[in-house]
Parts: sequence; C-alpha cells; structure tokens
Amino acid sequence: MTNEPSPRSPIPSSNKQKSRVVVVGAGIGGLTAGALLAKQGYEVTIFDQAIVPGGCASTFKRRGFTFDVGATQVAGLELGGIHHRIFEELEIEPPTATFCDPACGVFLPGETTPINVWRDADQWQAERQKQFPGSEPFWNLLNRLFQASWRFQGRDPVLPPRSVWDVWQLISAVRPDTLITVPFTLMTVADALKLYGLYEDKRLKTFLDLQLKLYSQVGTDETALLYAATALAVSQSPQGLFHLEGSMQVLSDRLVAGLEKYGGKLLMGHTVEEIHTASGKVAGVTVRNQKTGEIYRETADEVVANVTAQNLVKLTKDKALNNYRRRVDKIPQPSGAFVVYLGVKRSAIPANCSPHLQFLYNQDETIGENNSLFVSVSKPGDGRAPEGQATLIASSFTDADLWWKGDDRDYAQIKQQYTDEAISRLGAYFDLGSENIIYVEAATPRTFARYTARDKGIVGGLGQRIATFGPFGFANRTPIKHLWLVGDSTHPGEGTAGVSYSAYTVVRQIEAMSN
Repeated sequence: MTNEPSPRSPIPSSNKQKSRVVVVGAGIGGLTAGALLAKQGYEVTIFDQAIVPGGCASTFKRRGFTFDVGATQVAGLELGGIHHRIFEELEIEPPTATFCDPACGVFLPGETTPINVWRDADQWQAERQKQFPGSEPFWNLLNRLFQASWRFQGRDPVLPPRSVWDVWQLISAVRPDTLITVPFTLMTVADALKLYGLYEDKRLKTFLDLQLKLYSQVGTDETALLYAATALAVSQSPQGLFHLEGSMQVLSDRLVAGLEKYGGKLLMGHTVEEIHTASGKVAGVTVRNQKTGEIYRETADEVVANVTAQNLVKLTKDKALNNYRRRVDKIPQPSGAFVVYLGVKRSAIPANCSPHLQFLYNQDETIGENNSLFVSVSKPGDGRAPEGQATLIASSFTDADLWWKGDDRDYAQIKQQYTDEAISRLGAYFDLGSENIIYVEAATPRTFARYTARDKGIVGGLGQRIATFGPFGFANRTPIKHLWLVGDSTHPGEGTAGVSYSAYTVVRQIEAMSN
C-alpha cells in the first residue's frame, strides 16, 4: 500500500471571454484562488484591509525580529502536495523549506521528557509504542483510514457537493479502497478509542486531546475520526510539516508574485464592507479605501470570499442566505487565540530544542485559557532573528467572547495577566530571566479581529466535528450564484494546505461553469 500522489492534470482552461473576479481577503486561500484564476485569464482584484497579505499566516517585524503572526508551519510542499501543485501550476519557484523533525515535542503535565512526533514512520511507531503500550491497533486503524483518505483527497473530490458537476467530481474520486472509510464516517476519535478499549487510557487521551485541539479545535470526544486520521498522520514521511526559511510571509509573497505575473491586482488597506447581489446572483462589492476614506462600488461576475462563514453572512444581506445564516448561528463558538511573541537571546533556548512544542500544565482542566501552550522556536540562520538571538512564539486557545467584555482598562489588565502567566509557564523550560528577554508583545482575539477582520478574532475554522466535517460541512458554493467561500470554514479545514485545497476547488468550479 502506498500514499504516493496520483497523477493529476492542470486546471483546464476555457477559450471563452473571461469574467471579472473580486476576491475578498488576501489570506492564503484568497491569494491562491486569485493567482490561479489570473493564470486562467480572469480579471482578478483582491481586496484586504490589512497592511500586508497572508492573513493569519503573515508576519510582523520588531527590533530585528520577524514574528509569524499565527501559522508557523506548512504542510503540502512535498512533491505532489497541494502547495507544490499550485506553484507548479503558477510556474513559480516554491519557497525554501526544511522538514520539521520531530514535527512536535509534546510535554504532558509533570513530565520533563517530550513525546516526539517523528517524521520517520518507523521512528514514530517506536515512540508511540513506548509512550502508549497497547495502543497500536488504534494507530493502525488511523493509518489505514489515512492511506485511503489521502488517496481519495488526491483525486480532488468536491465536498460537500452542491451541483451535478460537484457530484461527478466526488464520484470520480471514489475507488474500492475508499469504501474502508464509509463505516467510520459518523465516528469520533473517542468512538475509536472505545472500540479498542483505550478510552480510559488517560495519558493517551490527553495526548490526543492536545494534538487534536491544535489541528481541529476540538478534542477526542468531538473530532471526526476521518479528519483526525489525516491530521495525526500528515506529519509523517513522505508527507511532513515544513519550516519556511525567512518567515511564513514568503508563502504569501510567492502567491502574490504568481497573481501579479498573470495580471491580477492586490489592493491592501481596502476593506470590503458589503457583497451585493441582484436577481439571486452576485453583482459586486462596496469597498472602503482606508487611507483616503473613499467608498466605492466594484462590479464583479464572481466573488470569492476568503472569510469565515460568520463574516460571510454579515457581508451579504441577501435573503437567499437566511437558512445559511441560521446554520452559522447554531455553530458552537470557535476559539480565539492568545499569543505571546518573545525576542530572546539564543542562550535562553535549551540545546536540541524542537522547533515546535506543546505543553499542558494541568491535566484536570480543560485544554485552553493558557492551560496549554503551543510554542514555535526559530532556528539559527532561518531569518527570523539576529545572530545569537531567537524568536519564541507561544499561543493558547481562548474564549473569544472573553476579550470583548468590559472597558479598555479591563482588557489591558487581562492581557497583562495572560502575558505574565504565559512567560512564567514557559520559564519552566526556557531560561526567561529578564537578562534573556529582549522584546515582548502579545496578541488577543481583539488583535486578530483588527488585523485580519475575522469575526470576534476567531481562528482555526469551525471545529472538525461530524456536523461540520467533509460531506456535512460548509460548501464552497454558497446559495447565491457566483458567490464562493474559501478558507478554513470549508473542506478540508484549517492550515495553509487546507485553505489552499478549498481555493483550488473553487477555481475548478468556476472554470467548469465557464465552459
């Protein structure tokens, strides 16, 4: 059995007169859709309210340090991976990157030795057998499901389907080996643990909760098993997670280069305030130039919204979205993120430190609210810090609503409290005495809302529960004709690879409609 990528042909192009496309948001999904559509000959303009492109995968600079805003690692750059395919399509050189190995070092409460998630499959198998004796049947099931799901996804299915063309793409992606996944479609990770008598293994369940919260926003009791099978295996060879040389910004920069190479336009500092419709179809957008204050309307034949589902229903007042809006309102509130950005002396970093770490500080508490931290550490010479120094970025999930209560004084107080607690907890592993800390800055859901326009500053999508995963999730096609949704609210979920798949799907759908 192999998980090598299957052969695929590039996006077919049409000889018809191409339409005018407006893309709302210059995150990775928006940039990918815009660049690929420009390559196909569409007249593309991308609007984004921020100063730099990339959304939650952008960066900012302070005192010689370059900090990744949110995303700090990338999947899909390997041969046949989604990013590799996109750069090949755009005829743009992919960014320089190295594999993260281990992908993550996970510290459970009271433990000083990490559980290392190795890229080498045999090494990872040996690690988990040592850490979680008796759990191998569970991991073998995940591997079988991953192999089948990965081959299925590699054939570019459309999920969930909303047209005859979509259904045909889905059916065409199915093979006999895909059927192994069918009995597990409605199962959670917790169901699989119970199947193998492992649900009461508190240490294993805690580890899985930590990893799944990072990738799917929810833990073992809620995460769809088929999603978890991919999320927990994609860091192993021949796939893997990558650390970009320079910063995460280089990914956006390459996509912008692809957009401009084919005549597309990117307008930063421009906020789309409303998406207009007429006769059940998209008609255009209202844009505000943040620098001049000018408000104007842009017509469009297609609008690709690289926004959250929550943002989409606020941008579009058409009654055709009423049922859609009610569904969005019923979604459990996604998490926000609290992030501490530290510029430190390299001597603060332990020897042989993994580039990515997870810490859980109290096993009896819910994962979140500073109780767990995901930490990314820059490598010497990777362009993120001056010589002899390093960046250290620590994030925790938080209730987004918490940060919108009270006045500015209350906000500043809780922000300082979270910052102090995070640095104190990190000090148990890193040498964070005052002599080693050069720079400190923190971001909250209010920060993310300001710079990314995401509703309430939520991050990471909707949560990969059964009700919002794959065939049951939000489609790229919306109830309004020629209005498309890309990003982490749609299949296959969060991460730069996930949002790029969604963008690739929308480009194929638009091209199919034009033929």
